[in-house]
Amino acid sequence: MDTNSPVDPTHSSALRADVDGWSVDAIGEIVGDVALRALGREQVTPAILAARESSDRLAALTRLMMLGDTVTRAEADAALPSLGTDGAVAAGLIRAAGAGADDQVRARVDLRPTAVVGAGAGAGAGGTSSSGDTVTRWMASDQAEAVTGSRLRPDHVLGMGGASTMLASATMRAPRGRVLDLGTGCGIQAMHASLHSRSIVGTDISQRALDYADFNRALNQPAGDWSLRQGSMFEPVADDVAAGRLFDLVVSNPPFVITPQGAPIFEYRHGGLPGDAIVESMVSNVGSVLAPGGVAQMLGNWEIGRGVDWRERLEGWLDASAVAGFPMDAWVIQRDALDGAEYAETWLRDGGVTPERGQAQYKDAYRAYLADFATRDVEAIGFGIITLRRASGDGPTLRRLEEHEGQLPSPLGPHIVDALAAHDWLATTSDDALLATALTVAPDVTKETYGRPLLHDPEHILIRQGGGLGRSVKADTALAGLVGACDGELTVGQISHALSALLDVPASTMLAGMVPAVRDLVRDGFLRPLGEVLEP
Repeated sequence: MDTNSPVDPTHSSALRADVDGWSVDAIGEIVGDVALRALGREQVTPAILAARESSDRLAALTRLMMLGDTVTRAEADAALPSLGTDGAVAAGLIRAAGAGADDQVRARVDLRPTAVVGAGAGAGAGGTSSSGDTVTRWMASDQAEAVTGSRLRPDHVLGMGGASTMLASATMRAPRGRVLDLGTGCGIQAMHASLHSRSIVGTDISQRALDYADFNRALNQPAGDWSLRQGSMFEPVADDVAAGRLFDLVVSNPPFVITPQGAPIFEYRHGGLPGDAIVESMVSNVGSVLAPGGVAQMLGNWEIGRGVDWRERLEGWLDASAVAGFPMDAWVIQRDALDGAEYAETWLRDGGVTPERGQAQYKDAYRAYLADFATRDVEAIGFGIITLRRASGDGPTLRRLEEHEGQLPSPLGPHIVDALAAHDWLATTSDDALLATALTVAPDVTKETYGRPLLHDPEHILIRQGGGLGRSVKADTALAGLVGACDGELTVGQISHALSALLDVPASTMLAGMVPAVRDLVRDGFLRPLGEVLEP
């Protein structure tokens, strides 16, 4: 084993036999719902106590490798019957206090199962998307602070977390040829991509992270060709781009955390550039590695200047990409915005820097954050999901930057697939063609009416979406009537003319208001085109 590497992949075959059957569902059965919810809050004690109550081999494996609990050598041998305690020590997975059956054994790394989703159907604007097959994969990484109880090391390699789970959920799982996982870490996004891609290039500035990714590749034996390369940003794929080997999909959970001088630096979250420059560089330059029609999906932070709309900054980055010769379709969903103090507290706590562990260091780092934001007059820091697509043909047709603070569906990727397909259909459909189309209401859509009991007509009508982003639209009588009549039999124009006569509204007025409203409903998945466009 390379002494500089945290784990040794040569023992992966025996380990694979030992983790077979160890799944997310199995862990749920072992620890129960209460402990699972506690794990979501980074509290491991309830899960440890629950797992200790079970004599099942997988319970011991969960205690040892996932929860960081101390077990005996006898328990470790039972949990890892093929690899054994000595094999796990040689692989760098655990440390053993001695050779006796009752001697203590503890994990050196975090190892846990995760559910990986394959390619969905992505039927497009008129259909539905399947989330694809779900399989279990096992991912090794450094142990989290919740297990170690100590501050993270600067070269800490992050495992499964909220951000990586969000990106995996949002990624479009259509079949792809070449995929780039930029900032691969322990290889989580690459592992997901392996279910729907021919070849994967994973890059990271950290060799330690790449060692974990290589271990996880050896353990899981995913399909497709893997290439793991060390380097910053797009440097490791410069030769590919020069040779015309572009990528169909780029996924990235980049080190986007804004970290000023004077605050603790961790490789997994800080890319070495000031402010939000790492995300700016990603958005402005990712088009250079994408094939025409290729998609990039990433998470990121962006600074919001005082009195400035958050969209302006991202608009500037997208404009820069277009000026560089890579015009991009863009859909950005801002999930949250924190003021400078909230941001500092969040990321200091994430790195284990707390007042309890060092009041002076905590205050100095806190001041560094606030001073850094003050130099650029930053009022807040946004966080969200960025989906970009290299435009082809006549250029970009989509630039949608919106806020959504509600719960996101999981997986979100199928909805993004359908939403982009709906946008593309609308972009090539004239108003006359839209009026000549029969639509149908998506099965998750409901109508709600509100009003005082003595009123004949409702005062408020809401068209609500159960899936997708859970949007709701306030509708007037005409729009609610159209949605209620969209059963695939009549065209939008036929329904609109009927409503015009029923409500005594001029047909031109009805059509002028209905067309943009229907476009919005199709774009967001409330209504779907059905069959061929009919003649007016």
